[in-house]
Amino acid sequence: MGVTVSAFRPLTLTTMGIYSARVTPLDSDIESFTGNPKAPSRPRDSSEPGRALTSGWPYGHGVTETANARKIAFATFVRRALDEARATRAWSGTEVSRRTGVSRQTINRWVRGDWASDPEAERVVAFCEGLGLNPAAAFAALGWDRAATGHRTDQPAPPMDPDVEALLRRLVDPNVSDAEKFHIRETIRYLAYRPTLPVDVRKRGNQAG
Repeated sequence: MGVTVSAFRPLTLTTMGIYSARVTPLDSDIESFTGNPKAPSRPRDSSEPGRALTSGWPYGHGVTETANARKIAFATFVRRALDEARATRAWSGTEVSRRTGVSRQTINRWVRGDWASDPEAERVVAFCEGLGLNPAAAFAALGWDRAATGHRTDQPAPPMDPDVEALLRRLVDPNVSDAEKFHIRETIRYLAYRPTLPVDVRKRGNQAG
């Protein structure tokens, strides 16, 4: 069965009649696609790809940068406190956790800055007091208001025994040999973990003396 070209001419004329209107581009960036000049379409986004938009957004990247800075500052404070405890008192991470009452997992998160919400003030205070540090330094690193924490930082630290101070000075003295420092640490560790004598035994010892 043959089909001639003339058979398609009515269909072609009908299609041209339906789409006879010429499509023209918009004259400017603010013309409306709806045809209403009073309601212009949204302007074209001319921002650079990959750059965050901060204008008009109250929670832009500035908040994230501030949080990261606080995490870095507090992590530096905790790391220095651990290094000082290791150098001057020969305390391991487990010993620091035992002395302060803060778990090693929590301390490790502080060092890594792996926390979404602020650390608990009670744990921060316990960590500082267990290491003989002023909590005000930790509060400053976290950007906390000292008055809002409920912890009084103006109270003086209890006086340290003069003999203990002398031992600590020898541990950081560069003129003291490593062997002597090791002996001091071992002696302190032995005395710190020696079982406490009962009261009656101590009284008998005092009476005998």
